[in-house]
Amino acid sequence: MTSQHRSPWRPVLHGRAAELRWLTRRSWTNRWYPQGVDTGLLQGRRMLAISWFRQDAQRHHLAARVTFVDADRPRPLDVALAVLGPDGALEPARIHAGGLAWFDDRLFAAATGQGIWEFDLTGIRSVRGDAARRLTAGERSQALAVPRTRVHPVALRCSFIGRVFDERAAALPRVLIGEFRADGDGRIGEFDLDGFAAREVVATGIRQMQGAVRWGGTTFVSQSDATRPGTLWAGAVDALERTAIPLPAGCQDLALDLERRVLWTLGEHPWRRVVRGIPLDRLGLQGA
Repeated sequence: MTSQHRSPWRPVLHGRAAELRWLTRRSWTNRWYPQGVDTGLLQGRRMLAISWFRQDAQRHHLAARVTFVDADRPRPLDVALAVLGPDGALEPARIHAGGLAWFDDRLFAAATGQGIWEFDLTGIRSVRGDAARRLTAGERSQALAVPRTRVHPVALRCSFIGRVFDERAAALPRVLIGEFRADGDGRIGEFDLDGFAAREVVATGIRQMQGAVRWGGTTFVSQSDATRPGTLWAGAVDALERTAIPLPAGCQDLALDLERRVLWTLGEHPWRRVVRGIPLDRLGLQGA
């Protein structure tokens, strides 16, 4: 762990996009991979939330965590995602955590193939010893953890999840949930948080979708392309068009941040990991 006075990440400018770059082994480790991103308030402070998953050599999921990043403090806050076992002990959340949607104290994670998992951030607790090592895949003897509160079954693969805003930039109690597929048959659905009832499910024809958010009538979708720069698509969800705005190599989730006036995304590949904020005016969004 880094010292109290040294930041494990730093903000940098890259053209007209703001970026965060990791300064520690988070930038290159092949044990943990970043996936999801969203913004919200934790402990009274505005933060970015970034989800990570860990697998073994056979690609079995071992653990998942969320890193909360506060631009005004030197150290991020790692919180292990957990489930309550039959005996009441905390066990690691063995999920991909491919996307995040953050509503007040409710944090939703896309658990690929296992629906949407919900976590109550007021339930963050400290764990030590064997419990901490179990939740962090053996990395720490002391950790913070938050147990799962609910599983929301959804009739999609649930590769990612993102929030929905209306034309006046107000967050709606809805989410977009989508599927990563290599064959272009992936779908995106809009769901109410109350019972996760589907409003609309659309096949987009876009291969390798990684994230989606909506502002008014405009949906944004990220598309990865191995180690090459990703593509941002925009428009009506049933008529998306490729934009000229490049995304990081290995791009993942998307998050609209109307406080900072950026669209966040991130790259997952070791040595190429950035958390990039694209200014909203580049996207033609002037109303926030």
